[in-house]
Amino acid sequence: MSGRVGIAHPCFMSVVEPLPVLSTDLLAFYRRVSQETFTVVDVETTGHRASGGCRVIEVSVLQATLAEGILHQQTHLVNPEVLVPAMITRFTGIDQAMVDQAPLAEDVWHQYLPLLNQGVLTAHNLAFDYAFLCAEFDQLGIEFSRSPAEQLCTVILARLMLPELPSRSLPDLVKHFQFPVGHSHRAEADTIACWLLAKRLLTEIQNEPDEVLLKRFVQQWLPLGDVAALFGCSGKQARSRLEKAGVFPKFVGRHKTPMYQRGRVERVVLEQSAPIQLSWL
Repeated sequence: MSGRVGIAHPCFMSVVEPLPVLSTDLLAFYRRVSQETFTVVDVETTGHRASGGCRVIEVSVLQATLAEGILHQQTHLVNPEVLVPAMITRFTGIDQAMVDQAPLAEDVWHQYLPLLNQGVLTAHNLAFDYAFLCAEFDQLGIEFSRSPAEQLCTVILARLMLPELPSRSLPDLVKHFQFPVGHSHRAEADTIACWLLAKRLLTEIQNEPDEVLLKRFVQQWLPLGDVAALFGCSGKQARSRLEKAGVFPKFVGRHKTPMYQRGRVERVVLEQSAPIQLSWL
């Protein structure tokens, strides 16, 4: 997962547009997918953007269920027929000689397509992997698409379940939970790490009462784009509505990004739509 950054879209989203999703909707989604087979994917790439001519140089796919654990995993280096930048080699350990000897993309992706069309497609920052999968299949004249209800992003899950942690990057979460995995930024190890994270957090969701989970969810901090999606309006309008309700952001990071606590936002959203009792807020 070379050079990826976190996303803040709801977990059962199109990777193009966020949907307005409340905590209760998220809980229902996670409870449902906990019963499904997970198809966990990780790709290493020559750069950051699938739309910028970057290619996949390694892919791993793991299938598992909470009840049975890991059922299958396969991993391949891929010959992208482009140069592997030195920065990527330093980051992943994958060099030009390794991919030059690997199968061509056409040979790899045809055998992965049946796997990727099964189960709940899962990744740590799914938008990154999904974009590259779509781009690689598009190169072969194949349309790859999974419905929003069949997608799970463990970055989003971690933000909901672990709001107190300063970082939800996969290497940091591996250290936090002391998962027994290999070298980060290689597809096989990162796929296993993503699965162990999903397993741990979804098992908690299966076992904890709704009210306990919802009180954790509402501690999440949301960027303005997600807040606007909850309101179904522009960012400017959402900010104005929250200010009128006495809800103000905290500013985080070097760029002073405004972030709003989910619970306070949801209270305003729901109070403006219906006067109902919100025991978890």
